[in-house]
Amino acid sequence: MEDVERRRKRRDPWRLIGRSTVSFVCVCFAQFALYLISSFFVSSNIILLLFLSVMVLLGMAGLGRTCKKLFGLRGSAPAFVFANLLFLWCVYVVVIRQVVSSLLDIVVHAELIMLLFGLHRILSGDPGFVNCGPSCHEKTGPLSNTGTYLEGMEPPNSDAYEGCPPDKRSLLLQRVRYCKHCDAHVKGFDHHCPAFGNCIGQNNHLLFMVLLAGFIIIEACYIVGASQIATTSRTLDTSGGKVGWTETLATSTMIFSILQVLWQAVFLAWHIYCVCFNIRTDEWIHWKKYPEFQHIIQPQPGEVVTVTRFKNPYDKGIWQNLKEFIEARG
Repeated sequence: MEDVERRRKRRDPWRLIGRSTVSFVCVCFAQFALYLISSFFVSSNIILLLFLSVMVLLGMAGLGRTCKKLFGLRGSAPAFVFANLLFLWCVYVVVIRQVVSSLLDIVVHAELIMLLFGLHRILSGDPGFVNCGPSCHEKTGPLSNTGTYLEGMEPPNSDAYEGCPPDKRSLLLQRVRYCKHCDAHVKGFDHHCPAFGNCIGQNNHLLFMVLLAGFIIIEACYIVGASQIATTSRTLDTSGGKVGWTETLATSTMIFSILQVLWQAVFLAWHIYCVCFNIRTDEWIHWKKYPEFQHIIQPQPGEVVTVTRFKNPYDKGIWQNLKEFIEARG
C-alpha cells in the first residue's frame, strides 16, 4: 500500500539512530535523578517518594522540550520505552533476581520475551491503513474533518468524494479516520501511540491492549521483587546501618515501576471500556466532528438554541461489541 510505503521511506536509519541515542541519554538521566531521590529520602514515606519522582520526571520532560526547541534535539518514544525496559531488566538481573522465587523469575523473563516480540510486531505492523489514492485525499483531506458515516448513510456533500474510485468510496464510509502523524487513513483508528511509534487501528488494537497488560504484569512482578530489597534498606536506615547502592537502586526502580503501573492500569481500563461500548478514543474526544455521533435536539417554541448531544450508533450491547471486536481481529 502506498501509505505504508510512504511511512517506511521516512525512516532514515541515521535519523533513527540519532533520536534513539537522545532517548537512551534521557533515560539514563531520569533514572539517575530517581536514584538520587531514593538515596536522599531513604526513610521517607512512599507517597512522598512518588510525588518527588513525578516532579522530577515532569521536570525532565520539560527539559527535553526545551532542548528540542533550542537545539533541535528530539528523542524517539519507542526507543525511550525500550531503553527503560532494558534498564529495568539489567537491574533485575543484577540486583532483584537473587531474592525472587524461580517461578517469578520464569514469569518475568517469559513476559520480557513476549513484550519484545509484541513491540516489534506493533512497530512494524499495519494498523489498518487504507489507500484512498492521491486524488481522493486531495478532495476529502483528513477524514476527521469531514466525518465518516454508517453504511447506508449518505454524506451531506457527496461531491467531496468525487475522484475516488467506487471501491475506495465504500472504504471511506466504514469508520476510517485520518492520522495527521502518519499522514494516512486508518480503519478503526483509535489514536496514534507515540510510545509504540504507530497508529492504533483495527488490525493492532487487540495487540496494543495485550502489550499494555503485559507491561503491567511485568512491572507488578518487578515491584514484588524490588519491594523485598526496599524493605531491607529501610530496616538498615532505621537501625543506623549503611544502605548500599543496590538497595537504593531497587527502591528507585520500584518507584518508577509503581508510577508506570498506575497510569497504564487507568489507560487499559479506558480501552476495555471503549471495547465494551464500541467507541474509539478519537471518536470520544472529537465526536463533534463526526455526524453519526451527533444527536441534534431541535429548539422548542420560544427557544433559539439548538442542542447537540452525544450518541453512539455503533453500540450494540457489551457482549455483541466484544464479539465483534474479537472477530474483526481474528
